Amino acid sequence: MGTVKESVEVAVALRAAYNQWTQFEEFPSFMEGVERVVQLDERHTHWVTRIGGVQREFDAEIFDQLPDQRVAWRTTGGEVQQQGVVTFDAVAPGRTRVHLTLKIQPEGAAEKAADLLGILSRQARGDLQRFKTFIEKRGTETGQWRGRITPNDT
Repeated sequence: MGTVKESVEVAVALRAAYNQWTQFEEFPSFMEGVERVVQLDERHTHWVTRIGGVQREFDAEIFDQLPDQRVAWRTTGGEVQQQGVVTFDAVAPGRTRVHLTLKIQPEGAAEKAADLLGILSRQARGDLQRFKTFIEKRGTETGQWRGRITPNDT
């Protein structure tokens, strides 16, 4: 399983950065290869991606979510096996560092090669940069969900 760690500093308050990240259906606006995300309930999402011409669908479960601090998830169905966490740190008034850690099980020769060549890290870095542009251009979040999900709830 490959591990990707990337971070970006955004020029918005921590609360706005966190709130925007909880708007999963907006992910196609800034995540390359994500065609659609459907929020099924407060802890489950359904994803449709197209990367390198290959379309995949999978479900993900949020198993730990603490407002203004972190969102952690893992896939629960489909061909994609991954888990991740995004954390948020206020670095100054109106500035937030967003940290992303992904553990991905590449499927097939092309994905394994992409992992070895650092392409997955570059894609995550690009997604975070596009998130930065998205939230800074708006100046405010498109919505929010501030509920608490604990690992013991699963």
